[in-house]
Amino acid sequence: MRFIRDIYAARMAAKQPACGAGADSDPDIAAATKLEADAMDPNTPAQRRPVISFEFFPPKTDEGDRTLLEKQIPALSQAKPDFCSVTYGAGGSTRDKTLMIVDRLQRQHNLTALAHLTCVNHTRDEVRALLENIRALGCKNILALRGDPPGGGEFRPVPGGFEFAAQLVQFIRESGNFSIGVAGFPEGHIACKGDKYADWRHLREKVDAGADFVISQLFFDNADYFAFRDFVAGQLGVRVPLVPGIVPILSAAQITKFTQLCGAKIPPPLRARLGELGGDDAAAVAFGIEYATRQCEELLRAGVPGLHFYTLNKARSTVQVLKNLGLA
Repeated sequence: MRFIRDIYAARMAAKQPACGAGADSDPDIAAATKLEADAMDPNTPAQRRPVISFEFFPPKTDEGDRTLLEKQIPALSQAKPDFCSVTYGAGGSTRDKTLMIVDRLQRQHNLTALAHLTCVNHTRDEVRALLENIRALGCKNILALRGDPPGGGEFRPVPGGFEFAAQLVQFIRESGNFSIGVAGFPEGHIACKGDKYADWRHLREKVDAGADFVISQLFFDNADYFAFRDFVAGQLGVRVPLVPGIVPILSAAQITKFTQLCGAKIPPPLRARLGELGGDDAAAVAFGIEYATRQCEELLRAGVPGLHFYTLNKARSTVQVLKNLGLA
């Protein structure tokens, strides 16, 4: 399995051939670039192919496990994602299942995996043991998050644990050779109570601690992502990939709940359209595919390094969006 930092570096090198002391003079980057180009669909030139990634969450039931592992992941793997991430339930409640899915992704589907890891309810010694478990699976990539307490409420670090995601990033960086991703919030983290600029400065701290790439929380107004990117890259000088996170809407009720939990907004035109669709989930799915396609088209025109899809453990919408974009 590959380091995700190398996947982004290779794709960026393929899109922007370097002169002199760039990718051409670095044998590791040059080799990675060739591997990426060779792995791509011959009808999709390397210069046009963003890094595509999918996110899954561990189901709560055995039937959900079977559906994800035997139906949805095989269907999504046909789209040739560059990597797949697996979430980590509040307080580590899905830890064992997260690692099981990571293992299956790599062994059965030959997909590079990104294991989520949070600060919640974990001491440094416990995190050290988890890192060894992840390493033993052959997984080279971790998404380091502060995380949410079980049942909600205010986050409180445990004695001997971590208070901030940047501390977790630094600990992972010092623990061995992992590629580390972190979360970014185009509208600001909900805990920052509307001060998105303070939150974006915290992101710089995570990158300074050793993060290799940033995956954004879901958003529905691309202007929020562009403002985030312009400030973080332009004013704060962050140079790692800032990857937009996209969720194809599956139902009006579901997306309303998600946005309330994470603090993302639903733009008025989108809210009005969802209101018109009411409880017609089939119509909402079709509209969600159309909306996500338009979002991605604009983002790709703006030169984003990749697209990270929150699949909600469903293949159809994500695969159709990629087909609409000519990427599957």
